[in-house]
Amino acid sequence: MKNIRVRFAPSPTGFLHVGNARTALFNWLFARQQKGTFVLRIEDTDIERSALEYEEKLKEDLLWLGLDWDEGPDAGGAFGPYRQSLRLDIYKDYTHKLLDSGKAYRCFCTTEDLETERKEAQAKSGVAIYSGKCANISATEALQRIQDGEKASVRLRTPGRGALAFPDLVRGELKFDLSLIGDPIIVRSTGHPAYNFAVVVDDSLMEITHVIRGEDHISNTPRQILVYQALSLVPPHFAHLSMVMGRDGTRLSKRHGATAVDQFQKDGVLSPALFNYLALLGWAPPEDQEVLSPEEMIGLFDLKKVSRSAAIFDYDKLYWINRQHTKTLSVRQMAEMAFPHMKSAELLPDIMTEAHWDWLEKVMEVFIERVDRFADFPLQVDSLFRYSPVEMDEETKKEMEGDCASRVVSLFGQKIANIEHFDYAQFVTITQEIKQDTGCKGKDLYHPLRIALTTRSSGLDLDKFIPLVEEGARLDLPRSLKNCCQRIYEMLGYLQQRGSIQNEETES
Repeated sequence: MKNIRVRFAPSPTGFLHVGNARTALFNWLFARQQKGTFVLRIEDTDIERSALEYEEKLKEDLLWLGLDWDEGPDAGGAFGPYRQSLRLDIYKDYTHKLLDSGKAYRCFCTTEDLETERKEAQAKSGVAIYSGKCANISATEALQRIQDGEKASVRLRTPGRGALAFPDLVRGELKFDLSLIGDPIIVRSTGHPAYNFAVVVDDSLMEITHVIRGEDHISNTPRQILVYQALSLVPPHFAHLSMVMGRDGTRLSKRHGATAVDQFQKDGVLSPALFNYLALLGWAPPEDQEVLSPEEMIGLFDLKKVSRSAAIFDYDKLYWINRQHTKTLSVRQMAEMAFPHMKSAELLPDIMTEAHWDWLEKVMEVFIERVDRFADFPLQVDSLFRYSPVEMDEETKKEMEGDCASRVVSLFGQKIANIEHFDYAQFVTITQEIKQDTGCKGKDLYHPLRIALTTRSSGLDLDKFIPLVEEGARLDLPRSLKNCCQRIYEMLGYLQQRGSIQNEETES
């Protein structure tokens, strides 16, 4: 069997969208599964919109996602150059072949001419197809008009009747009415090749065996096959993937949430998790396996099992998969992933000591089950830093007005005052002493203390909360973190102001 060769051929006109990334991933999986070649080709003939910065970012995003290429810009290969802007002379040679054979012709219609013709055709038949008015201009006349300074595009001469069918590896046989296609432009009046021409030349010369791309290219395929036929070239196998849609059934866009690979990376989604999830958009591995490594997917992937139904991008499912992949990391790796987000939120310093890292690792162990992505950590960890009795909700404030609450918190403040390094074991001992001294127990004992330490009636268990705030309070952090003693005395001051606890002068 001929060596499998596939390509991912993006235009560097913006950031890599997850829909395009899924296309790249399916090409990569197919190439690796078939022990074939994955080619990266940059289609940058759109001069106005293409930018080198987009190309560089695109390559960075692909590599971050785990999609390396065997041939392409910077990687080299026997079929380069792999950037269309460096292949213009090749397209010119193939253009002349078509013109010389009479399979293409020069079109001198201006944009205004074509717009007028389009409106007239739509009014007459509802279908706008080029009339072919320049098709009978002789090659001699066309050449003379060009020498006289007229601008001309080049059109492919098509049959204009009959049907064209081709097998699609995902959708089965697809059939098109050639009377609805007309004579497509293959070279613009600027001299730059049109997409449907350049891609045929490139795929043929690069010996691409399988073209795997989005279904938005289905309408391009008959035009491309006509170019293949005109040049007496053999078309590759085609496989058109369904579009990636939002939950509302519309094409995935920014209004649904993050859509650029770069943004998911910034949000703290792990690259293996995004890789894993994108692979499940339109393909289901055997036995309903969902959490897989790239190596496992290579062994399982089957292009014939790709669905033709629309793929719905489910952020909740992505985040669930991200949590599963996060569990495979060591605590230090988790801490390193969370650090830039914590630093950006001014919860950690720029320069970390080993004591900072040890504390952050403990934070990770406590909060890891509560977050979908590493960008969510600052919001969770911020609960350790936020302490303001005044800002408690009214229901929580009322809970601190009971008789047991005032006595429990007052006694706790007295007993904790002289402890230099408070810990949870001491908390247990002190609460038992308060239980004996006051007769308060159960919720009447523990709930006021929880609120006094956290200003919230629910949250982390105190056996986790107390060690984190005590150790964090001893660190040099951008924002101060109050220890338990500071919290209790601030709460006592607040309760005294409200009259919930009498001050010492009143008591005496």
